[in-house]
Amino acid sequence: MRTILYLTLALFLSGCSTKINDEMNDDNPSASADPNDPQAKLYTLPPVEVPLQDGQARAYFAGGCFWCVEAVFESIRGVSESISGYSGGHSENPTYKSSNTGRTGHAEAVEIIYNPDEVSFAELVDAFFASHDPTQKNGQGPDNGSQYRAIAFFQNAEQKKIIDDHIAELNATKYDGKIVTEVMPFQKFWVGEDYHQNYERLNPGNPYIQGVSIPRLKRFKAARPGLLKDGEH
Repeated sequence: MRTILYLTLALFLSGCSTKINDEMNDDNPSASADPNDPQAKLYTLPPVEVPLQDGQARAYFAGGCFWCVEAVFESIRGVSESISGYSGGHSENPTYKSSNTGRTGHAEAVEIIYNPDEVSFAELVDAFFASHDPTQKNGQGPDNGSQYRAIAFFQNAEQKKIIDDHIAELNATKYDGKIVTEVMPFQKFWVGEDYHQNYERLNPGNPYIQGVSIPRLKRFKAARPGLLKDGEH
């Protein structure tokens, strides 16, 4: 019994979340009625489109702890790199510590660098929704707070339509209209601290990785085997 209690405690204390949350985390940043709210304004801005670089495109998603999301996307064919960082907020130069206050507006996010000839944006959107719970507001699994909210970022009208159509289909066929994942125009991605990069691969013995991240990755692989790289099955 002591062993079970210890592992349970370690899981939640050693996870992606530092539990530095406040009452702001219960609010949907896009729902503010104040037109001068810097966070609310972000949802009305035109999206920033990132050009191809050496034939590689970039996509951005937030889906809870970035350790988990990074590992999911790095298992997908055509993805050359998945980078942990922050996006979706109004503050400049966010950090892990500042984002965990819930006051920056930023969510833990990932930048996906991929070859559009091998995997499409629509397939990445499908992978995103297949790898997180889109009905959980302001959090994923044991991680709670606005910094862990789920967001699908779009860079142009075509990408927004792909996301909106996918949500509509899932709401009609699987979630009965309960999806709360945000759809947001992309503005900027801030690369996270070095020690967060490739965290799952470099820290396989971490209790959070063992108890949350690895099971989440396994569920995704079982759900979308056709999206995986060779050797990831």
